[in-house]
Amino acid sequence: MGVGKLLHRWHRVGTTLVTALVVMVVTGGAIGGLADAAAQRTNAAARAPIPVAEAPVEAPAPPAAAPTQVDELPRDRIDHTWAARTSARTGIPLRAFLAYAAASLQLKSETPGCGVSWNTLAGIGYIESGHASHGGARLLGSGHTDRPILGPVLDGRRTGLIRDSDRGRWDGDANYDRAIGPMQFIPGTWKRWGADADGDGVADPNQIDDAALAAARYLCASGSLRSTGGWRAAVLSYNHSEEYADRVAGAANDYAAKASA
Repeated sequence: MGVGKLLHRWHRVGTTLVTALVVMVVTGGAIGGLADAAAQRTNAAARAPIPVAEAPVEAPAPPAAAPTQVDELPRDRIDHTWAARTSARTGIPLRAFLAYAAASLQLKSETPGCGVSWNTLAGIGYIESGHASHGGARLLGSGHTDRPILGPVLDGRRTGLIRDSDRGRWDGDANYDRAIGPMQFIPGTWKRWGADADGDGVADPNQIDDAALAAARYLCASGSLRSTGGWRAAVLSYNHSEEYADRVAGAANDYAAKASA
């Protein structure tokens, strides 16, 4: 079942963007909506697609199998000089940036034809949780947040209705679900797509490496994201809203432009 059927928006988005947006390598999807993306609301139709540089690495690419040891983690293989420079240019916190770049690198190995890129995952992270800063949360060096990032209770009153799927394990609610973590996964979706990207043996939606890799894999499951149609199909599989797809694309294109400036 697609995430679009499982996940629901947390708030009303602002004025509808022009939906005619061409996106090439900029790829992505979304799971909720927390951060204010008003700064990204420009005329999408007037933009040219902005390709994004792949994350340079310091060693040969690992096998397609998910990493199991610390020294095999994609995050540790990324050129940190490049990462620090791009983080500074884009304003994306370095620890979050490394998670997005590592997820993109891992999917390049696992699913070469997908084309999911770091700047789209960053766009998602910004819109979903302000790169894990929503509600005063802080991203630790471990990639965990210092407190859970939780969405509203999905009890059907002012939100969609999603009854408990994890016995409250992740969201603390044994009656209804709540979106969780930097990428705002619903527990039932996490049960299927959860990933262990930091090699600690636990797939934790509150850990940004795990959450970013899970989001990237879900996007790639929809097919290639290298074309405009494929990209939008992936976004809409997460959240069936053209408006939301435009917002994610706007943020991703903005990051691409800043990274190449």
